[in-house]
Amino acid sequence: MSNIERDPTELRCGTSGHGDHVPKVDVLSARDVPLGGPRAMTVRRTLPQRARTLIGAWCFVDHYGPDDVADTDGMDVAPHPHTGLQTVSWLFSGEIEHRDSMGSHALVRPGELNLMTGGHGISHSEVSTTRTTILHGVQLWVALPEEHRHTGRDFQNYVPSPVRVDGAEVRVFLGTLAGDTSPVRTFTPLLGAELILEPRSTTTLDIDTGFEHGLLVDRGDVRIAGTILHAAELGYVGTGSGTLTLANETDTDARVVLLGGTPFEEQIVMWWNFIGRSHEEIEEARQAWVEGSRFGEVHGYDGDRLPAPALPSVALKPRGGCAELG
Repeated sequence: MSNIERDPTELRCGTSGHGDHVPKVDVLSARDVPLGGPRAMTVRRTLPQRARTLIGAWCFVDHYGPDDVADTDGMDVAPHPHTGLQTVSWLFSGEIEHRDSMGSHALVRPGELNLMTGGHGISHSEVSTTRTTILHGVQLWVALPEEHRHTGRDFQNYVPSPVRVDGAEVRVFLGTLAGDTSPVRTFTPLLGAELILEPRSTTTLDIDTGFEHGLLVDRGDVRIAGTILHAAELGYVGTGSGTLTLANETDTDARVVLLGGTPFEEQIVMWWNFIGRSHEEIEEARQAWVEGSRFGEVHGYDGDRLPAPALPSVALKPRGGCAELG
């Protein structure tokens, strides 16, 4: 998806956690953001924000639906560029047609991971299909580390099998959880999983002590490490804990997405759909999109590509040492 907040912000990398072994949960509320140009849809964004900018290498958490496409016209995101990041598409319901400048033409379906690597540069479009009645899911972005941020374009699809644990069903689309490991390659250690929690259940998961984690609640009221999270909220837990306990406080199934990773400690500049290391890199990427170079062409989309917004009047500066936005 394309980030078209009215004033695309310059972002800093997040901290590695609280530095102790007692889970402390920071609750991050969502804000509404329009995506996709003139035919924009609205998403709930919990990452990045002023209180926290990354969780591991996860740098965007966008959550949308359930939307009746008869009322909202669904998703129609025109071709747009990415560099220095990966996009992770995960649906709960509906179907999205993906096209990119590698020539990939794929359908995003519920329970299937679609991961696109931008690397040096890629462009893509996303359109909900005519078979879609209710559109509901998450769109996630991952920052690429210095060593791999100019890697080649790539597109992967993976369908994880559900795994049963006490009180929950787990689908691991990236990394390892509940004894299951995704085969999908990542460039930094990451975790991504959907969990369906049974009514009034409690589930304890073994987690990597070197990871920081974020729990996004799609539906239900879920207690994480003693802190209650409501629908559309994201709970952050720092490094140092070897287990994570989730309790569904409702009488129906709850659904959550668990994200994690080792703290991302590099200095970055993130603006619009680009992640770089300096203002000059961002400017070069924007100019390449304006000129129609570097990112390739998306064939088969009916319409014009998204124009690049204007750069801010002040230079974008890399932020380092994983300092939070103040």
